Amino acid sequence: MFKLFKPKMPHEGHEMHLCYLANLGYQLQDTEDYRKLVQGAQYVCKVCGRAAADKINLCQPKKL
Repeated sequence: MFKLFKPKMPHEGHEMHLCYLANLGYQLQDTEDYRKLVQGAQYVCKVCGRAAADKINLCQPKKL
């Protein structure tokens, strides 16, 4: 029997951060929702450089 692989997250809530979502291809799967997360970006992630409207969607947000 196969076990379901669940990747270990580097920190709590990482599965909702843009760096993780983009690596899964989320921007291609649900472009409209992804657009809502980045439109009017106010923060940039100090780790991956992605920008987001809300700091909750980034690992290490810094105000733009």
